[in-house]
Amino acid sequence: MSIFLVIAGLALLVVGGDFLVRASVGLSFKLKISKLVIGMTVVSFATSAPELLVSLQAAFDGISDIALGNVIGSNIANIGLVLGITAIISPLTVEQEFYRYNWPMMMLASFALYYFLKNDEVLTAVEGVILFVALIIFLVILIHNSRKSMKANLEEVDDALAEVSNFKIVMWLLIGAAGLYFGSEWLVEGAKQLAKAVGISDYAISVTVIAIGTSVPELAASVIAALKKEKAISLGNLIGSNIFNIASVLGLTAIIKPIVVNPETPEILSTNIFWMIAFAAILVPLMLIPKRFVIGRYKGMLLFGAYIIFIYITLK
Repeated sequence: MSIFLVIAGLALLVVGGDFLVRASVGLSFKLKISKLVIGMTVVSFATSAPELLVSLQAAFDGISDIALGNVIGSNIANIGLVLGITAIISPLTVEQEFYRYNWPMMMLASFALYYFLKNDEVLTAVEGVILFVALIIFLVILIHNSRKSMKANLEEVDDALAEVSNFKIVMWLLIGAAGLYFGSEWLVEGAKQLAKAVGISDYAISVTVIAIGTSVPELAASVIAALKKEKAISLGNLIGSNIFNIASVLGLTAIIKPIVVNPETPEILSTNIFWMIAFAAILVPLMLIPKRFVIGRYKGMLLFGAYIIFIYITLK
């Protein structure tokens, strides 16, 4: 049964990712917003839904270390696993918006999370509000700047999607989001059953199996976007998802119920959060050396290799 859930989940994720990318390209034309921003907002929000649901459920169940482990593990997986595999499949070109706004916001959110947790080992409701409000301000600035620059770049949009009706775009978004949601649910459930069968602990499952499972929507959307040559959506989705995971997923979860670091899992603050920050920080050097503004196959292999090392250390 668990193997069937994994296979069925993967199939749904592929279908969902395809519909979501199509809708996103059409939406970027309709709203006169760049594809990178659509990836940062619409696609990121849809692909971050599994993390939000897992984290809220974990907080309500009183196991907030699972919520933290899921988000931290998912952010690591988004760059090491998803960006690594996406770059191996198809090299990604980095736009100005990435290092002007998106990467600094991702680093700021990552350091803010570390500071809030290190301070008293609790992410309080007030700190959750700070993170969530910062996200709203960031999105307003991002969309405003994108609308100004988009006027000169409308030729980037695929002509075949330029005339798509609003109804079709909404339907594609709904089908894509539903496919990603149910696909990730089935995949995570099947993976958890398999992990339990071989005796892996709850926390290890949260930063590996569940984190990978909730990152599979990002993987599906990003790989399909890269294959369709919509690479701005692909990169925007990953960076946006990492920002959403911290500011929206953990922010909203903390507002509803403060997130407490479990003393039985000190590796959250002693090890794993530094892996998350390191994976985020390495993107700018990778972007500049040796070929500027391109994350190619060798860089993808480097990210993927680092992620394999992280998984090995976590499960050891």
